[in-house]
Amino acid sequence: MKRKDFLGQSSLATTGILIAPSVLNSNGLNALLNTSKKHLSYAISTWNVPQANKIAGEALDNGANALDAAVKGVAYEEANILKTTVIKGGTPDREGVVTLDACVMNHKGDCGSVLAVQNITHVASLAKKVMEKTPHVILAGEGARTFAISQGYIPENLLSQEGEKAWRKWLENGNYRPEINIENHNTIGMLCYDQKGLLSGVYTTSGLAYKMKGRVGNSPIIGSGLYIDNNIGGAVATGLGEEIIKTVGSFLIVELIRQGKTPQETCEEAIGRIIEKKVVNRIFRWLI
Repeated sequence: MKRKDFLGQSSLATTGILIAPSVLNSNGLNALLNTSKKHLSYAISTWNVPQANKIAGEALDNGANALDAAVKGVAYEEANILKTTVIKGGTPDREGVVTLDACVMNHKGDCGSVLAVQNITHVASLAKKVMEKTPHVILAGEGARTFAISQGYIPENLLSQEGEKAWRKWLENGNYRPEINIENHNTIGMLCYDQKGLLSGVYTTSGLAYKMKGRVGNSPIIGSGLYIDNNIGGAVATGLGEEIIKTVGSFLIVELIRQGKTPQETCEEAIGRIIEKKVVNRIFRWLI
């Protein structure tokens, strides 16, 4: 199935951005998708982030390429201290430290990723720098932070007073039981389709609240958090990262579309594989 056919038949899915122009007027969807009035270009994102989509959409209207528009769009949410699930003001790990993950991928398949970064707000643009200015795909931890500083990024404290207060409250019991549910999200993923017909994507997050130090989910993992094939389409996957990694969720979505499955069939199979693995794991643990 070609990308244009895919866009014309898609529906919302919990594991990826799959959305149709024909449903743009449905309640709530304008927050997810910004379409250009001048050209066939799109800015599509996870969750309710209308301003981020507006910024990306305006950039596309003004001729920006898909990756630059996506990075610009998510930057708004990265700096939005009122969002406790993305970057600045994000919920810390169990040590009280905010650590960040991000990745980017363009229409050529070039990609960059940063993992477990501290004190740098705009990690999506940092992942783009990794793609463009290093021979690597992934930089992690202190290495990523050092590279950021060398590129002119200014370190800052990302833990808000409210975030620290909530963390100290959490320490009183220390319960950590991440579950798969629609409220359990901590990311912004964005796909953009520009005026030249090129597709790119970005993913950025502060990860699960009160995670173990060093934990990394699916968000910065190419193929799990994000995957782009300009001839087929693109997907970002959000939810409990450990489960998405096990199915290589975003790559799976794109590959099933390549095989000719409809978007509905694709989403059902992707979700089904997650459910199947969860059931098998529970049975296995019970037998042991």
